Amino acid sequence: MKAVVLHEYGGPEKLKYEDWDDPVAGDGQILIQVVAAGTNAIDWKLRSGAMKSFMPVALPAILGYDYSGIVRSVGRGVEGYRVGDKVFGRAGKAYAEFLLADLAGLSKLPAGLDHVEAAALPVVLNTGQQLIAEFGKVKPGQTVVITGALGSVGRTAVWVAKKLGAHVIAGVRGSQKQAAETLGADALLAIDSRQEMESLGLVEVVADTIGGDIGNSLLAKVKAGGVFASVVGPPSDAHLHPAVKVEAFGSHPDGAGMRSLAEDIVSGKFKIPVDRTFPLADAAKAHAVAENGGIGKVLLLA
Repeated sequence: MKAVVLHEYGGPEKLKYEDWDDPVAGDGQILIQVVAAGTNAIDWKLRSGAMKSFMPVALPAILGYDYSGIVRSVGRGVEGYRVGDKVFGRAGKAYAEFLLADLAGLSKLPAGLDHVEAAALPVVLNTGQQLIAEFGKVKPGQTVVITGALGSVGRTAVWVAKKLGAHVIAGVRGSQKQAAETLGADALLAIDSRQEMESLGLVEVVADTIGGDIGNSLLAKVKAGGVFASVVGPPSDAHLHPAVKVEAFGSHPDGAGMRSLAEDIVSGKFKIPVDRTFPLADAAKAHAVAENGGIGKVLLLA
């Protein structure tokens, strides 16, 4: 098969489109033909070597965690799937024509969801849901500030928090406020405005996707006994706020939760926008574009 292979740490140009051995489904495994693969910030952090001190990559390696595709073979002992099923999920080595599924992070495609839309979803849906429900422990009636609310994880977090009955404050840059009005949050906060940040009252939960000075500033706005949940590591000032529970985490595969939120997307409850698509062979170009930031997801088409 063809795959995008990383032989050494570095910039996007280190991603090489080349031949790789075909995976074979053994007992308890499912072989997926990849239709589309999503890119995530973790991908270029791994590629660059920025995370090698605590999350080293065994080189040569195939990156990527998000995908949608079609079941091509099912190993013995696997139930609920058959050849030809349209699926999506999260698994390692997604930048390839074929992969072996992680059953914990696998689901059939909901009716009305196409492969391109689906490949953008697995990691961000799991992360946004776990940020709010599992680690933020948001309860009905609580006030929660969600930073980076226009990002894919942030959009998911806003919807999950609203679904749980929270009062949601969406944190975005001041220039993004108009765009953020479509999120359905109860209020908007310009996180780049000193005045707005200082005037924010105390809240029960902060769900942070940005970190840095913004994270430290909002940590000080969490009530005693409240929670500061983060997908970008604990804030550097955490030791100054012992009465606040800091939850820094990496998301885990949850196929059922992923599918439930995907069905909400099909129903129009919220949206994860796709910015651009690239052929799998142009993964280096896709990384260069995605690293520059933006709102929509960047996908690879196998």
